[in-house]
Amino acid sequence: MLLLVDSAMKEKVFISGPILGMEKQQEYRQTITDILNRLGLEVIDPWLREKVLHKGDERCWWDKVPTFDFIQRDLDDADRCDIMVVYLPILSAGACMELFYAKRKGKKIIVVSEIECLSPWIIAHSDIVLKSFDQLEYELKKISDLT
Repeated sequence: MLLLVDSAMKEKVFISGPILGMEKQQEYRQTITDILNRLGLEVIDPWLREKVLHKGDERCWWDKVPTFDFIQRDLDDADRCDIMVVYLPILSAGACMELFYAKRKGKKIIVVSEIECLSPWIIAHSDIVLKSFDQLEYELKKISDLT
């Protein structure tokens, strides 16, 4: 018997993390994507859309983007997700706003951060806080419909 999985039934996972100041350090997104793909989860990664706006070493590149549209696309992605994985190697205003917004919308939030003393705001709006990607696959299995 062949079981076909409807992509509309797959849980969607939004990848959130710092972009500003880390435009050339987005490798973490592939690490997360690889884990999500192994689990058969659908990936929502705004960097795939936004990286075309970043052109090398241009300073303040985001100032040339319509602010409301730029933010609204990320909020729309957060609305569509079931789970948000937030990578915080450094504090990021955008990632923290996405995290807060998604949690208020009832989404499941996993934060991955080595920051020693995370803000109580981040902790209070997270379901799971991990220090590294080592446990991410395990925790995703626990909070998704994969169990």
